[in-house]
Amino acid sequence: MSRPEIRVQDLHKSFGDNHVLRGIDLEIGQGEVVCVIGPSGSGKSTLLRCVNLLEEPTKGQVFVGGTEITDPDVDIDAVRRRIGMVFQQFNLFPHLNVTENLTLPQRRVLRRDKAEAAKIAAENLARVGLSEKADAYPSSLSGGQQQRVAIARALAMGPEVMLFDEPTSALDPELVGDVLAVMRRLATEGMTMMVVTHEMTFAREVADRVVFMDGGVIVEEGSPDQVIGSPRHERTRHFLSRLLDPAMAEVEEETSDQVGKSES
Repeated sequence: MSRPEIRVQDLHKSFGDNHVLRGIDLEIGQGEVVCVIGPSGSGKSTLLRCVNLLEEPTKGQVFVGGTEITDPDVDIDAVRRRIGMVFQQFNLFPHLNVTENLTLPQRRVLRRDKAEAAKIAAENLARVGLSEKADAYPSSLSGGQQQRVAIARALAMGPEVMLFDEPTSALDPELVGDVLAVMRRLATEGMTMMVVTHEMTFAREVADRVVFMDGGVIVEEGSPDQVIGSPRHERTRHFLSRLLDPAMAEVEEETSDQVGKSES
């Protein structure tokens, strides 16, 4: 693996008595794409949010590009400029058009002038295939288009790392493909990416590594062929069977219920 762009050491996160992350160790190399999968409540999104300190870890260290962002003396705003984050919801400003949504963060945070910000906005709208929507308002866009604008907005800040928190989960199924196509393109361009997702086809085709989490720990990690194709752990196999064949999972549950009733 190339030098770590993201390094997590013994990471713990608790919310009150709820111990969500229980000692996570993870490295992501420069240009590597890592997909994090697992059931709801496994700690995936919390881990992602700890990587840019949207959630402050209870214990442990996080390094981005060699800088420890969990150091109390770190300039976290400077570090966050190197990290792009794309959420489940698009978080676009409804009163601003697409170009304005892309230029405002550049001008406020990076202090770019209006002309430079507009040029970079146009370049990144082209990267996500939405040049023709530069003057449109979010309300006139589909969910998939809004998410692609959100990706373009993150890219316009010039990040070295992109974090994606289930970026297609709020989309209608027919809109998912265009967003994943943009992410595939970023991967081929060499962008370092950490992606929390339930899109197994994307993980198989694009990820360099897949990490399966459950109960706040990493159960197993490896190549997509290994983790998705031939998982070692029963917990991983059970999760994937339910995800890839939900009808079979429902049959198993009904059978289990019937067995339980007959034994009672």
